[in-house]
Amino acid sequence: MANLEIQYPSGATPLSPDEVEGLIPDYITTQGELNELEQSNIQDAIIWLQRRRPAEVLTLSFIFELHKRMFNQVWRWAGHSRRSDKNIGVSWTQISFQLALLIEDTRFWIKSRTFPMDEIAVRFHHRLVQIHLFPNGNGRHARLMTDLLLEDGGHSQFSWGTGVDFASLEAESPRRKRYINALRLADQNQYELLLLFVRS
Repeated sequence: MANLEIQYPSGATPLSPDEVEGLIPDYITTQGELNELEQSNIQDAIIWLQRRRPAEVLTLSFIFELHKRMFNQVWRWAGHSRRSDKNIGVSWTQISFQLALLIEDTRFWIKSRTFPMDEIAVRFHHRLVQIHLFPNGNGRHARLMTDLLLEDGGHSQFSWGTGVDFASLEAESPRRKRYINALRLADQNQYELLLLFVRS
């Protein structure tokens, strides 16, 4: 494998050496090349969604399949939950339980109309990021999952702070800082800033 030094923006979760070894292409040497390849893979996943989107996205199998489709040309562990603890996220041994609980809660919120749909989607997004299913790509995966959840309910996708493209929140920027700050407030059950951000 080429000598790759990964640069992490604020709030990102570093990969372990074993996880970095999961890089599939052996020619990647710069962060720019990695970003470009991941973005290309995500675009392929979006094309797949347009052709083969299932009737229901709020299932364990689809959540993992989506991550696999987004990153399977880049990382061998794409679509597999992490097997180590990180600086954020639940213990890796709790991932399956916490994800199943999130799905159950979200279905209940939708059925009972516990919150407006935007708030349901924001709460779903926040908890999916908080669980931190995968070694990497959690933010991008959670944003796409949230948009699919909204579409399933007949609602428009979030603007995510008027991003230029799908992955633009991955780069260090004032917009990313607003997003990370809003997620941290949501950790304290304060969702107002995140609700404003996703529709700004």
